[in-house]
Amino acid sequence: MGFRLPGIRRASFAENQASSKAVEVPKGYLAVYVGERMKRFVIPISCLTQSSFQDLLSRAEEEFGYDHPMGGLTIPCREDVFQNITSRLNGL
Repeated sequence: MGFRLPGIRRASFAENQASSKAVEVPKGYLAVYVGERMKRFVIPISCLTQSSFQDLLSRAEEEFGYDHPMGGLTIPCREDVFQNITSRLNGL
């Protein structure tokens, strides 16, 4: 049996999107959305020049063009793959 607490409600997608925009991205960084759950990552813009990351950007362009569903840059790959690539880039 379930019950509902009057002060608690599920946030809508629009509210989640608005709240994620409220979190500022530091200068020199970029917010991207990755994976099926569209998890938000903040990465240094220096990643944009690396060939492995440029491959991800090409995939994003092929899949989404310039109309990204989250309003930000959406990377079409699994979270673990993305984390593997970015962790290798951070070591450079």
